[in-house]
Amino acid sequence: MPKIKLENLTKRYGKVEVLHGINLEMEDAEFTVLVGPSGCGKSTTLRMIAGLESVTDGEIYIDGRPVSKLEPKERDLAMVFQDYALYPHMNVAKNMSFALRLQKRPKKEINQKVGDVAEMLGLTNFLHRKPAELSGGQRQRVAMGRALTRDSSTFLFDEPLSNLDAKLRTQMRAELALMRQRVHKNMIYVTHDQIEAMTLADRIVVMHAGIVQQQGTPEELFKKPINKFVAGFLGTPPMNFLEATIKQEGDGTYLLGRSFKLRCDVATTNRLSQASSSSIVMGIRPSDLLFDASAVAEESIEVDVVVSEYVGAQSVLIGDCSGEKVMVEIKSDSPIRLGEKLKFRVDLAETHFFDVSSEQAIG
Repeated sequence: MPKIKLENLTKRYGKVEVLHGINLEMEDAEFTVLVGPSGCGKSTTLRMIAGLESVTDGEIYIDGRPVSKLEPKERDLAMVFQDYALYPHMNVAKNMSFALRLQKRPKKEINQKVGDVAEMLGLTNFLHRKPAELSGGQRQRVAMGRALTRDSSTFLFDEPLSNLDAKLRTQMRAELALMRQRVHKNMIYVTHDQIEAMTLADRIVVMHAGIVQQQGTPEELFKKPINKFVAGFLGTPPMNFLEATIKQEGDGTYLLGRSFKLRCDVATTNRLSQASSSSIVMGIRPSDLLFDASAVAEESIEVDVVVSEYVGAQSVLIGDCSGEKVMVEIKSDSPIRLGEKLKFRVDLAETHFFDVSSEQAIG
């Protein structure tokens, strides 16, 4: 399988630059997920790799060979689109074998390949049906099957699950993960859904405003986000951000917020010594706020509960902390009354700190 490299990849439409010098390397047999909000440039990047969009500046290399001037069919890529793009007059078998028949492959080889891929995707009993006779999830599997029968070196997925309902999306995500274990090929996957990115990727590339913000394993990006955007984008419910001021009092260092005063331990004090100013932003994941009615003031914050969302074993509380919104994950074994004021202990070792101006991580 080839290594794919994007070198200073730039895209402009007229005078508007939508991709600003993307540099990225994707290793052999790696599942890379490009993730970000709408308009961040992730689909444009994928389409440029596929050859469906021209490159303004920079170059795309596949196994060290520049390909930005090559036609899509010369790049040995297969693509799965958001809208399935199936031929309605052809049955599943013919849709899946379309590219092979164009290449005039032997009939025995075509049948063998279609049969193998259909078995892997659970489509064996649907080969004689037409797309109109299939569910949305089955159609998406046919679209993936059509790409897999081509046996290309790299598979490109452009938001393939976005048209499915929530339950089917979860099911298809699991099927994609199983397929990934069986098919050892390069896969580049575009989505705006960070849950898909976290559960499927070997490597996540977070994009925003045409710039790669950070790349790495799901665990690296979740535990060590490089800036406030990445921290807030990955994680459900999203990270809480609270403004605070670093202040020295006697022999101690404190974080002062609108309604809290947290005493810092030595490790946190050392981290905060790297801050460029006394004003910072604290980032706290909802799961890291621990309910503790007996917590002392110097290690906790108080939250007025505004909304309580019951989701089974857990409840998500949306509260107010002196005008700042705070979300908390809590076990739902005890009822929470709206308007109740609760204390949550803050573990500063698990808290992220960001510069107010640059929004870059501190420490």
